[in-house]
This record gives sequence, C-alpha cells and structure tokens, in this order.
Amino acid sequence: MSISSFQSLIVWQKGHELVLDIYRMTKSFPDDERFSLISQIRRSSLSITANIAEGYRKIGKKDKLRFFNISQGSLAETLNYIILSYDLGLISKLDYLQYENQIEEVNRLLNAYCSKIVNDSTNGEAISSNF
Repeated sequence: MSISSFQSLIVWQKGHELVLDIYRMTKSFPDDERFSLISQIRRSSLSITANIAEGYRKIGKKDKLRFFNISQGSLAETLNYIILSYDLGLISKLDYLQYENQIEEVNRLLNAYCSKIVNDSTNGEAISSNF
C-alpha cells in the first residue's frame, strides 16, 4: 500500500491484537449470544482500530483527535463487555485480567498519541509511529 500506513502505529498493532483475541474468545460463547453480546463486543473492538486508522489519515488536529476519542469510547465499551462476559461466567478470571491489561495498554498508547498530537506544532500531520 502506497499510503502512509496506520499499520505502523504501535497503538493500532496492539488494538489489532485485541480485536483478534476477542474474535477467538467469542467463538466459545453460547450460540444464544450470537446476536447480542458476541455482536456487540466484536463491533466495539473493531471500532477501536477502525477509528485509529481513519483518524490517522485525517489532516487537522481536531479531526484526528475526534476519531481517536471515538476509539477511546469504543475501548471503554469493549471493557464493559469484557466485565459482563466475566460476570456471566463466559470467561475466566485469568482471561478477564488478560483483556483488562490489553485494554489498559491500548488506552495508555492512545492517550500518549493524542497528547503528542495536541502538543505537535505541525498540525498533527507527521506524528511518529512510536505510538
């Protein structure tokens, strides 16, 4: 792909790992959750990386930050569904803690990336892939 790639962002890479893990996790959920919890948690996790990718290509700081903020909201929504999955006995305590840690890591990276954009004097157009 010739476009400067969002895939180089560590925050996107870690978010993508989370999405893949959630897809694997929900494969073991009961069939009666297919159109409720499975659908919701998959959609919210997909939204994390989709909004990072879309925000990456935006030119102005405001646009970038708006998409990254949507991603932060989707991250919180995903955590909500992880908590629910644990409370319903669909995942173990160990799995819950793993997902909670992954979400916290993506959240830290996303916050750092947003801070870099806010403080960048180039209008957020050439942010390093260190996030």
